[in-house]
Amino acid sequence: MSTKQGHSIWKQSTTYLLLPFIGLMLGFLSSCSRELPREVSPSPVVSPTVNEPQNQSSRPLTPTADDNNFVVEVVEKVEPSVVQINTSRTVRSEVPQLPDALNDPFFRRFFGETLPTQPQERVVRGVGSGFIIDPNGRILTNAHVVNNADTVTVSFSDGRTVEGKVLGQDSVTDVAVVQIPGNNLPAVEIANPDSARPGQWAIAIGNPLGLQQTVTVGVISAINRSLNLSTRPSSYIQTDAAINPGNSGGPLLNARGQVIGVNTAIIQGAEGIGFAIPIDTAQRIAQQLITQGKVEYPYLGLQMLTLTPEVKQRINNYPNSNVRIVADQGILVVRVIPNSPASRIGLRPGDVIQEINNQPVTTSEDIQQILEKNGLNNNLQIQVLRNEQNLQFTVKPEPLPSPNNIQS
Repeated sequence: MSTKQGHSIWKQSTTYLLLPFIGLMLGFLSSCSRELPREVSPSPVVSPTVNEPQNQSSRPLTPTADDNNFVVEVVEKVEPSVVQINTSRTVRSEVPQLPDALNDPFFRRFFGETLPTQPQERVVRGVGSGFIIDPNGRILTNAHVVNNADTVTVSFSDGRTVEGKVLGQDSVTDVAVVQIPGNNLPAVEIANPDSARPGQWAIAIGNPLGLQQTVTVGVISAINRSLNLSTRPSSYIQTDAAINPGNSGGPLLNARGQVIGVNTAIIQGAEGIGFAIPIDTAQRIAQQLITQGKVEYPYLGLQMLTLTPEVKQRINNYPNSNVRIVADQGILVVRVIPNSPASRIGLRPGDVIQEINNQPVTTSEDIQQILEKNGLNNNLQIQVLRNEQNLQFTVKPEPLPSPNNIQS
């Protein structure tokens, strides 16, 4: 289902984490020290014997219990599986042939608004993250990391670098799979998707700002968080583990070093708020990309809104409305896309969806989950309350069309 028509949550405020190539200069601090000369006593002085403390520099550098924790163990376990993904793409544009001094509104009066142009090319580079999901060299990352890339280079924590090939990418969920040569590569361990809970430890490993193999720690702030980062809502893991541009595609891990999500987005202007695609969603999409090269989503063609007492009151109090809402909960149909499966079976704005396949639904996310499980080849039974009349509809979802093919 396209939620381009149904959800606009934070659409303008969310920012993908792909880092455009920037040069980083690291200033190294050096310190100077000097040894103070020892004072020499002019004559021996009798004093009590004092045990001199052992020089700190001579303390044996052996690990103690305080030097290690679960984060260290997780990093040692997972770091070989986390990679840096460098991309480059050529951008072509048309530039005016006139000198810059003549390219202003005054001289445009003489040459006209249409100036002679010539093609110009520039190379845009990017940095992202990824992790190995298969010993045979399959890497999971974000679609926006490798989108339109001419070249993809994968770097390991030990310094090795190989060329990669994009097997497939899905802009809807922002999942992509990259293939590199090799076998017996260190693959990550996947967590039980139902194990994530708010308050649990969360560890992010990636390449923020191009700083390879950076580790940050926090907790899972929330689960099942809905955003509109692409064309439909999805359920995201929210974390306060610091993630920045360049962390895209890197793993979000639990305290056992198992992957619970794929870091994908932050909110502009916010600190300590990042989002990851749940690993079960990412795995499902990745498998379709590997086997089919694309992903198809079931689509009904509805713009929906969760029914609340406030929404119900506003609609019923609207003087020119011919819709009367009697239901207290359900999913309100706000708009039906022309020529969509929903329009062909006769659903209308103002209908309140109560059940789908005999399952009560109270949020649009409930419907999305049912649609994903139902797939494309199975009918859905939709129970609707229209004014005071109970109606039953049968609909077969269709593949989600491209945005250009959805009528407004």
